[in-house]
Amino acid sequence: MNEIERVRSYLQEKNPRLQIIELDQNTSTAPLAAAALGLEVGQIAKSILFKTKSEQYLMVVSAGDVKMDSKAIKETVGERVRMANPEEVYHVTGFSVGGVCPFALAHEVPIYLDESLLRYDVVYAAAGTANTALPITFTELQAITAGRPCKVSL
Repeated sequence: MNEIERVRSYLQEKNPRLQIIELDQNTSTAPLAAAALGLEVGQIAKSILFKTKSEQYLMVVSAGDVKMDSKAIKETVGERVRMANPEEVYHVTGFSVGGVCPFALAHEVPIYLDESLLRYDVVYAAAGTANTALPITFTELQAITAGRPCKVSL
């Protein structure tokens, strides 16, 4: 099963109302996705995998126009983190950088949903590849990921 099919199957189980948008354009970064969808960069939900000093992984999903505050992440999770490298991202999530979906992951990790997403009624998350998007509300995202709301952006 390819990445989009994996996400679609997960959605069918968890929230069949949600529909993946497949585009011809590259949506691998928040600015590219926003341009392809005709949205503000902040409406793109970026999913970033982090690794703690104790070798645990976690994901932070935030608005596409904010920077992560490593000090705030440390305070939230209890230890220092670094961004996972592309190989780690693929191994842990099953998705390549640029198409990381915040659910249907290869390995379960804690998900943190930054409050920067709350500025928008609907945000657009990647759906497994660098040319997909999934319109989703914060409430739906929280329900489908079991994500913990937090404030870790600058």
